[in-house]
Amino acid sequence: MLRGHRLDDFAPCAALWADPEVTRFISAAPANEEEAFARFLRFPGLWAVLGFGYWAVEERDTGRYIGHVGFGDYRRAIVPPLDGPEIGWTLAAAVAGRGYATEAAGAALAWSDRHLAGRATVCIIRTDHARSIRVAEKLGYRPAGLAAYKGAACAVYRRQAPGRSSTA
Repeated sequence: MLRGHRLDDFAPCAALWADPEVTRFISAAPANEEEAFARFLRFPGLWAVLGFGYWAVEERDTGRYIGHVGFGDYRRAIVPPLDGPEIGWTLAAAVAGRGYATEAAGAALAWSDRHLAGRATVCIIRTDHARSIRVAEKLGYRPAGLAAYKGAACAVYRRQAPGRSSTA
């Protein structure tokens, strides 16, 4: 289930960002509590400023927080620059391989198709992160080039909103 973040999500969110298995393809190192809290505060901030952002992902059967999915604009220092809202998903290692990332990101895309005025969305994925590449491809993202970000090679993927041409 996707829902807005609550303050009581912070402890499991901090644990997620402290897990080296989760962060090895995303950031240079696991996050400490201060760094995790700054990231956590981005979630409501994105919604307030941009009108889109991240949802908490809650496991339907247990009600536990297992990660987050959504859209951001981080003004990344990446060449070439990204040309649309950037989708991202980060889920606990304990639920890897269960299809939750695809399901949650698919729900986020259904929302974006209705609310982001037909805009294309993008994602960046380290070229050695096969699992996330498979998720992106299942969601309709196609390779749009290579880039370097913070010293790591990454692939840029782009997804056209349904009913839009590739030049839109």
